[in-house]
Amino acid sequence: MNIVEKFKEIYGDCENVREYFSPGRVNLIGEHTDYNGGHVFPCALTIGTHGAARKRDDKKIHFYSVNLDEVGVIEASLDDLTNHNEYSWANYPLGVVWAFAERGLKLDTGFDMCIYGTIPNGSGLSSSASLEVLTGTILRDLYGFDDLTMTDLALIGQFSENNFNGCNCGIMDQFAVAMGKKDCAIFLDTSDLSYEYANIKLPDAKIVITNSKVKHSLVDSAYNDRRNECATALADLQKVVDIKALGDLDNETFEKYADAIKDETNRLRAHHAVYENQRTIEAVKALKENDIETFGKLMNASHVSLRDDYAVSCEEIDILVEEAWKIPGVIGSRITGGGFGGCTVSIVKNDAVDVFQEELGKVYKEKTGIDAEFYVVEIGDGARRI
Repeated sequence: MNIVEKFKEIYGDCENVREYFSPGRVNLIGEHTDYNGGHVFPCALTIGTHGAARKRDDKKIHFYSVNLDEVGVIEASLDDLTNHNEYSWANYPLGVVWAFAERGLKLDTGFDMCIYGTIPNGSGLSSSASLEVLTGTILRDLYGFDDLTMTDLALIGQFSENNFNGCNCGIMDQFAVAMGKKDCAIFLDTSDLSYEYANIKLPDAKIVITNSKVKHSLVDSAYNDRRNECATALADLQKVVDIKALGDLDNETFEKYADAIKDETNRLRAHHAVYENQRTIEAVKALKENDIETFGKLMNASHVSLRDDYAVSCEEIDILVEEAWKIPGVIGSRITGGGFGGCTVSIVKNDAVDVFQEELGKVYKEKTGIDAEFYVVEIGDGARRI
């Protein structure tokens, strides 16, 4: 897909058009810790969202997606930066324009934008964050907001998703998309946004993403409920221990004060947030020591916690993970992303990758009637102008 050619086809010419790319992401471990002040360990992918854009000389903004051709060109205006149902997917880039304006970064003219995404929609690989950071990258470049860092663009993307599109997500997705680095995962402390790149050296294995084809929508799902449950648990704990976030606790301290959380469900949610944070710290340490087996075991434990304590898995995902664990050569496998469907991420030995796809695909089809999709992924760089 030549995105500039497509832009020309849709908008009549491609004079002054600039081209951009923003990746998807997969999180290797550290799920639902990012809004609990914990650590995450995502990496950017080489699949993502391609964009072409140019400034207009009026107040109109035009959005077009190759993936949703039937929707056609969606027109909005700088004079009305509000969420409208009829704008459909375009509420995500429009939300970023709104978030720029909220920071005092107002556009003087509108723009035309054309996108093409290679991230499967609803798969949990962060198509929304990819689009938000793509839009931020475009606006910074087209309108000369050169003082904005990539971290700023991540925060603006998160702000727009929280406040314009109503999903109370943490910072992980936008940060991974903005700050991705080839062949590295990002060990990010979400409490203060300090981070380090960890080289993913997997000479004998590959990262394989399996799409359950069960689409998730975090806006409609219980995602915001989980966030509220953790906030309530935190408030209970703060009555007995001096902490700012659940991520401030180690496992032992949590167990000491856990009874302060009055509601049993909220206690389970907090248990996951605390223990998952510690698992993530341990997993990165194991990776640095080239102990990929321990990393895999921690991935498996992460899934069990997300399934049982956090209740964000689903029957289809559990089948994918539990059947993956039975296949020789699978080092670790877990749900990835916000949950309620989407994808699993597995680390699979090179000589088992083909068998993994064949066997898992067969069993999954038998048990659910669904054809899973597999992506053997590469880790790529963050959002950028091309």
